[in-house]
Amino acid sequence: MRNPPPLLEFHNISVARGNNLGLNRFSLRIESGEHVCILGPNGSGKSTLIKTITRECYPLAQDHASMFIFGRSVWNVFELRPLLGIVSPDLLAACTTDASCLDVVLSGFFSSTRIFPNHHPLPENEQHARATLQRMGVAHLAGRPLLEMSSGEVKRTLIARALVHNPQTLLFDEPGNTLDLAGQVELREAMQELARAGLGIVLVTHHVSEIIPEIERVVLLEKGRVAAEGRKEELLTGERLSALFGVQVRLFREDGYYYLHA
Repeated sequence: MRNPPPLLEFHNISVARGNNLGLNRFSLRIESGEHVCILGPNGSGKSTLIKTITRECYPLAQDHASMFIFGRSVWNVFELRPLLGIVSPDLLAACTTDASCLDVVLSGFFSSTRIFPNHHPLPENEQHARATLQRMGVAHLAGRPLLEMSSGEVKRTLIARALVHNPQTLLFDEPGNTLDLAGQVELREAMQELARAGLGIVLVTHHVSEIIPEIERVVLLEKGRVAAEGRKEELLTGERLSALFGVQVRLFREDGYYYLHA
């Protein structure tokens, strides 16, 4: 059998955000099904990378630059969306309304943030949505508005929404934001379960503690470019991370997780 095309293969792309370059001659390849972390400080280009993958941002037209997602350079965004599950701060802000947990998960079939009058979910859509909520351990919250849920429950609901159309890869953009300690532990456990189930995981974060043991490769992002990439055991060192974040830190490892102390 032929190997599936890589999730993404970017070569020398530049993406403008206003008057600045969010990505600057950026090159990266991520294999389909791979578990990888994109790690960098605020302003390093992480959000621009996510928005480029999801086709919210487009690279500048430049010679010797190319961009492929799942082996294709041109996509109908409605065909691409079912292949990717997204959990992001933008989605969190848009979905945390009086919409019910079940409606938010069903909205994943329509790439919306809730079920609107023009949406007509099929019975099998609802059945699959409820099964996905069960998988994430929040089936009992199906009728509860997200506004009345804890941050951890909301995050699990958004992961269920990302899973509802059976994507090939999940993109987590700063997933631990807004979570208390218990919510962070629950999030990591959920990410581990999904990684072990064979889903590709792309974690984009500035929190080293979010890197689950199943993630083997780390990409260090700095000023819109890849500063370094490789096995996490080689890249996650106090010296490298001190240089990346611009502050002297110490790195500790416990039970497969890494922690920073200034």
